[in-house]
Amino acid sequence: MPTAGSQRPYHAGMDAALSQRPGRPEPEWLQRCFAWSLDQAMKFYEPAVAERKRRLFSGLKGRILEIGPGTGVNFRHLPLGIEWIGVEPNPHMRPFLDRKAAEHGHKATVLGGGAEDIPLEDSSVDSVVGTLVLCSVPDVGRVLQEVRRVLKPGGEFRFIEHVRAPEGSLHAAWQRAVKPLWKVVACGCHCDRTPWEDLQRAGFAHLEFERFSLPFPVVRPHISGRACR
Repeated sequence: MPTAGSQRPYHAGMDAALSQRPGRPEPEWLQRCFAWSLDQAMKFYEPAVAERKRRLFSGLKGRILEIGPGTGVNFRHLPLGIEWIGVEPNPHMRPFLDRKAAEHGHKATVLGGGAEDIPLEDSSVDSVVGTLVLCSVPDVGRVLQEVRRVLKPGGEFRFIEHVRAPEGSLHAAWQRAVKPLWKVVACGCHCDRTPWEDLQRAGFAHLEFERFSLPFPVVRPHISGRACR
């Protein structure tokens, strides 16, 4: 883990080659299947959250890092003229990313590897975007420290995440029951994490978020917000 003053080189144009996340040795066939199934699932998920994303991502400018961009569903909501960099651990997401970036007028630079070790210099991006990412990373705290490290002073992390239902609720019990199978079919996704707690501990200067629900079983409860360095 880098110290506050450490610098890390930016590997310009680095492809998303072999990029399995630490602690998550997923087989190649599962990564390929997950990329395809995620692209299909987003056709149902995106309409339910599109307006919220448009509001959340409005005003973004400069150099933007997206962690775990997946199949590129956020390109449609991002302003034109930004410099977009993505850190994506699944190399089979790359064809989807390239296609959607071109469709929406963006030039994509995709870096391989996980968000636990972002190959960018300290204080080098204006904003970080992450949607449905903290649910599946092996170490949420480490990812958030990396996000803080690469953000310029005053830069924001803008996020949307599905979260654990209120403790004691029937929905929370349902999440616990299906969690083992869910993690397998969704490539390590935890359906019952509490990322707002990790964000509160991460040392951001300011954090604001709101809770909302979407009409989906298991991953109904969500949060969205901003964390400022």
